Amino acid sequence: MKRNNVRRLTTAAMMGAVAFVLMYMSISTPLSPFAELEFSSLAELIGGFVLGPIGALEIIVVKILLKIVFKGTSSMYTGELQAFLLSVAYVLPAVLYYQKHRTKRGALTSILLGCVCSVFTAVLTNMFIIFPFYMSFYNMNWDAIIGMCSALIPAIHNKLTLILFSILPFNILSRALTSIITMLIYKKISVPLKKMIMA
Repeated sequence: MKRNNVRRLTTAAMMGAVAFVLMYMSISTPLSPFAELEFSSLAELIGGFVLGPIGALEIIVVKILLKIVFKGTSSMYTGELQAFLLSVAYVLPAVLYYQKHRTKRGALTSILLGCVCSVFTAVLTNMFIIFPFYMSFYNMNWDAIIGMCSALIPAIHNKLTLILFSILPFNILSRALTSIITMLIYKKISVPLKKMIMA
């Protein structure tokens, strides 16, 4: 039992390191000047399906800590806070649902649930936590934030259009891509991970 726990923790740490590496395989998009598409949630979601919700949290924490230790922060930790909140909102609902519905339909439903929770959380956290913190740290206001986004997307001219044309589409695209890739590769990766824990 103790050996299995050590292997489980080792697997969580390994998946956290993979998530950390995946953070840097990012893609710029014309949807946001503040964020890039990255696929670290692949490791968090797949690892969470194998290890459960506690394992998922461990993977997320390892990823964020590695990022802070090796890269530091360029956003007064608002970016790291947002990465943690959105990973938790995406991965935990999916993992908790999948634990009770271990079928292909259950997996699809769980991922869709995670997507909805994550996108909803992204809107709330950006508007009421992340942007306000960022503005207070850098002595900015909403006009400056909206102006930066408007330079990319001219349709943005207030908070509502910021949500509609930047925050929502960016997060929907990010989670959709991660979810599709997860569905395609989960079986191939989960089998060796389970063998690693139980061997």
